[in-house]
Amino acid sequence: MKVDGTLGGLETAAGQARDAEAAGYDGVWTGEVSSDPFLPLAVATPATSRIALGTSIAVALSRSPMSLAYTANDLQRFSGGRFSLGLGSQVKAHITRRFSMPWGRPAAQMREFVLAMRAAWSCWAEGSPLAFEGEYYQHTLMPPAFVPAAHPFGPPRVLLAGVGDVMTRVAGEVADGFFCHWFTTPRWIREHTIPALAEGRRRAGATLDGFDIVVGGFVATGTEEEITTGLARMRSQIAFYASTPAYRAVLELHGWGELGIELTMLSKQNRWAEMAALIDEDVVDAFGIVADPADVPARVGERYGHLATRLTFNPPASFTPEQVQETIAAIQALPGTDPAALTAAVPASGVA
Repeated sequence: MKVDGTLGGLETAAGQARDAEAAGYDGVWTGEVSSDPFLPLAVATPATSRIALGTSIAVALSRSPMSLAYTANDLQRFSGGRFSLGLGSQVKAHITRRFSMPWGRPAAQMREFVLAMRAAWSCWAEGSPLAFEGEYYQHTLMPPAFVPAAHPFGPPRVLLAGVGDVMTRVAGEVADGFFCHWFTTPRWIREHTIPALAEGRRRAGATLDGFDIVVGGFVATGTEEEITTGLARMRSQIAFYASTPAYRAVLELHGWGELGIELTMLSKQNRWAEMAALIDEDVVDAFGIVADPADVPARVGERYGHLATRLTFNPPASFTPEQVQETIAAIQALPGTDPAALTAAVPASGVA
């Protein structure tokens, strides 16, 4: 299993990436929350030589496929082929009200978005005419002056994020990897994520071989104080995600559908402090890891062994550099997915 870290802002990205490479991480990710996700990678690239670099995630549906194709191509060339483009759809309110962009059927739109980018990359690399015409995107003009300089690294890997079966199938069909939402459980991955990915790969005439499944999740570890603080934060985060109706299927799988309904009601009343108290030990255990530092690798193995190829792990402040290195090495020694076994275990009809 590969282990990745995360980068902060533009000012600190170079140093953080350099430290991550020295500690033995396999890659680093940037997310799009309150700042641009691509600029930190631009400064992290020359500070490193080995680790993978990528977005986890950038919001796709707030952008044009062509604009993003250029940005991703630039970072792939600049990094010497180390860049991966992680994308998410976001939700309707953010796309329409924060970004003022159109909203369609998110899974279908995301599928078309990725195919449109791939059409641009193919046009640039192979010299084929640009002739992509879909329901949401049309790209049919590419004068020679606007074709980027050639490079030998190929297009970047594309990973999609999602929770539900439909978006997950799209990821299996058109992407090179999948980000499991933090609001997920090993049971959900086994019973929904992997079958949906396998079905998508079948539609593309492929298997899960070489396909990345990335997990992160809630982890509370470190000193006794850090564990206490981390556990409280974990309960609040789980409650927040559990209040989102779009994620309720995960709760329902575990028999906690009524909990989701109650949390949604409380969130609409802005009773956030009361919500965390409803997340009991069983829910915490299903969604997160609470463990002493020495036990973290084993707990990761119990949850994600054979279910994921990559884990995002950020150590607490109390970890010494030696602890960070030892923890990373121990997780890297865990088994990742067995693509052939995963694909064979999924019924030919996939998931509904």
